[in-house]
Amino acid sequence: MEIQPLRTSIEKTIQTMLGLLVLEQPNGFPRYESNLYIVTASGKILWKAEKPDPNSLYSRVRLNDDETISAYTTGGHACELDLRTGKLLGFTQIA
Repeated sequence: MEIQPLRTSIEKTIQTMLGLLVLEQPNGFPRYESNLYIVTASGKILWKAEKPDPNSLYSRVRLNDDETISAYTTGGHACELDLRTGKLLGFTQIA
């Protein structure tokens, strides 16, 4: 599936059962939005990931076997997110 980035450039994509998990480049991305989201096969954005801090953006992402997402932010957070909703399940400040 060919997708266009919302704001910057696409850094990583992961195919999931819900659609394509997209991580956009955090540099230059607006801080008030989330740069991690899922796009369905029809091109609709299913969700944008909840952030642990309004001024942080996601910098790394990995899909886990238990249908959660592990991600790091530019603010030094290690996060676990629900694949189905994009909601935070928990996070830790690591920096």
